[in-house]
Amino acid sequence: MPNALVGDLTFQSKDLGTDTTLLLTFDSDMPGMYKDYFPVAWRVTTFGKDGSYSMLVTYEHQFALSKSQVDDGNITGAATGVEINLGQQTTLTKNGQVFSFSTPQAGLHGTLEAINNTGENQDITVGFMIPGQFLPKPALFFDNIKFDILPLSLLHQTHSATYRNGSKITAQFTPKLRAYITSEYQEGAILRDAIQAPPIWVHDLTALEQSTTWNLTRDPATGHYTITRA
Repeated sequence: MPNALVGDLTFQSKDLGTDTTLLLTFDSDMPGMYKDYFPVAWRVTTFGKDGSYSMLVTYEHQFALSKSQVDDGNITGAATGVEINLGQQTTLTKNGQVFSFSTPQAGLHGTLEAINNTGENQDITVGFMIPGQFLPKPALFFDNIKFDILPLSLLHQTHSATYRNGSKITAQFTPKLRAYITSEYQEGAILRDAIQAPPIWVHDLTALEQSTTWNLTRDPATGHYTITRA
């Protein structure tokens, strides 16, 4: 595939007054969230209470699927992955102990499709490619996908409902990233329930400029956090 556009997000802080953990995840209000699929703690970083700190998030505007490796509720890696665009489909197969996705071909308009042809139920993630890395950074987790010859439709940007019917899943997905202040999760954690705190920052990645910088601040009187454009 041609080189994808690279995006950069920089979050910075100075003298927050307390150690602060920032979590980024794609958990916007989409039908079927926490039932048919689950958001993943995409990036997690702790900013110190004194001095200046910065977190750089670099990603490609390129969807990818991966065969997940999960350990104790956290995605720890992937057996294999494939870059894929909307309107394409791929098939996951297994030869001995080796998993592989087929080269994506034309599929249903507006969807990403994966066919599980391994003979076993599988976990699959949807994510974004990261510059310099061979496998994607997971954003959404689909667990225990059934073995079937029917296609598994993972994403659909125009469908308003989410459903699971045998091996077929359809879910609306907009890459809307949210930021939370919480120290309860580590990077790669599968979020089985909604975070019990309101997000302090929400943006659609496709609507942002290629490179942006954001200031994380804390009101010492109230403890309230805000993220504003630098």
